[in-house]
Amino acid sequence: MTVIRDAFYIGGEWVAPSTAEVLEVTSSGTGELYATVPAGTAEDAARAVAAAAAAFPAWSVTSPKERGEFLQRVSEKLAERADDLAVTIAHEVGMPLMLAKGIQVGLPTMNFADQAQRIQEYVWEEEIGNSVVVREPVGVVVAITPWNYPLHQIALKVAPALAAGCTVVLKPSEVAPINAFALADIFHELGLPKGVFNLVTGVGPVVGEALAGDPRVDMVSFTGSTRAGKRVMHLAADGVKRVALELGGKSANVILEDADVAKAVADGVFKCFLNSGQTCSALTRMVVPRSRLAEVEEIAVATAEGFAPGDPISGSSLLGPLVSATQLERVRGYIRRGVDEGARLLCGGVEPVEGLGGGYYVAPTVFTDVRNDMTIAQEEIFGPVLSIIPYDSEDEALEIANDSAYGLAGGVWAGTDERAFEFARKIRAGQIEINGGAFNVLAPFGGYKQSGVGREVGTFGLEEFLEVKAIQRP
Repeated sequence: MTVIRDAFYIGGEWVAPSTAEVLEVTSSGTGELYATVPAGTAEDAARAVAAAAAAFPAWSVTSPKERGEFLQRVSEKLAERADDLAVTIAHEVGMPLMLAKGIQVGLPTMNFADQAQRIQEYVWEEEIGNSVVVREPVGVVVAITPWNYPLHQIALKVAPALAAGCTVVLKPSEVAPINAFALADIFHELGLPKGVFNLVTGVGPVVGEALAGDPRVDMVSFTGSTRAGKRVMHLAADGVKRVALELGGKSANVILEDADVAKAVADGVFKCFLNSGQTCSALTRMVVPRSRLAEVEEIAVATAEGFAPGDPISGSSLLGPLVSATQLERVRGYIRRGVDEGARLLCGGVEPVEGLGGGYYVAPTVFTDVRNDMTIAQEEIFGPVLSIIPYDSEDEALEIANDSAYGLAGGVWAGTDERAFEFARKIRAGQIEINGGAFNVLAPFGGYKQSGVGREVGTFGLEEFLEVKAIQRP
């Protein structure tokens, strides 16, 4: 049964869009129509910004206690609806249901709760000499979010923005928007003051550009491709708006000579293939000692074979489909490019996955003998494609790790944590794990170079939405 959402959430009400045009959302596992949402226009975007601007004066002076209590209730509602939200996102994105509840719903639930608590403890004012330094909300925030972890990326922007006292206009990805409507339902049910949160769907070149360029907007927080992030920054520049960008990645996972190779490779394959490789921080470049290349290849192939794709709703596989037909063709194009440029294909490839017709499936793919100047080693693929890159010295390994336009994440494996930590310090990226260190959902997240500007999560995420004012006393 098709999910139909035919209104925008603007000014505390569900309102009709300015046109009857709709956007179709397909189910990743079947390729069939899953939902429709309105195709917004610049007029719709302007109405949402007007509502947010009108709501800002009152919301900005509410107490942290009041804002925190609201965010905590949002977290509780998300937890109550976790099962339904997980099914929604499994359809939209393709992450297997067995993972979607804990990751796709669990992380945003935690982030709303974290911001609720954090603003109770945050130091909003401090004295420095004869000055009182105060932190104030930046103003009207536009949040433009991607499809790969849709609700989580919404939470990483909306929760701290509301916590800071900002008002928000959200434009979720048109590829996976239904979870955003579910969040708006929660806001409405809980009685968030009118205009504090607004939701408009549409394509980036229309709604996204109108929002980013609106002079009433004080800040744009964007997660997506580096190409689109550059466009957002350009549009925001005319108004000297604050911009926070979380963009692409091509993260290196460096395995040093004395590492536990069996453990490192198995862990690295999982972190490359999670969410079908549709993760900006995925460890897609496995940088390994040439002396142990054959061993690495054998373990990588054996591990990849355990990721046979399966239906995300009814299956038990850790690997679901890609998000769309467009993404499927994009990933297949990169695989072909890898073969054409001389990388050696160990497993996977472009052939359709047997027994899974209709959805957007690609077999887990491993390349070896990859050079770091190859396309598959430099460009973000966003699919379950691993590139194994051999090195002859640790200096070369570091050079390979840093030879990238991106700097979002990375990994280091060594015989001791101390040795891995020392190597990790030299990698120019925003988040590095050593010897399989677990992802920290409260640690700052963001990147160097073309991976973006600013940080999300926790106090670092909150402070992206704050201005600092010094008031001098006589």
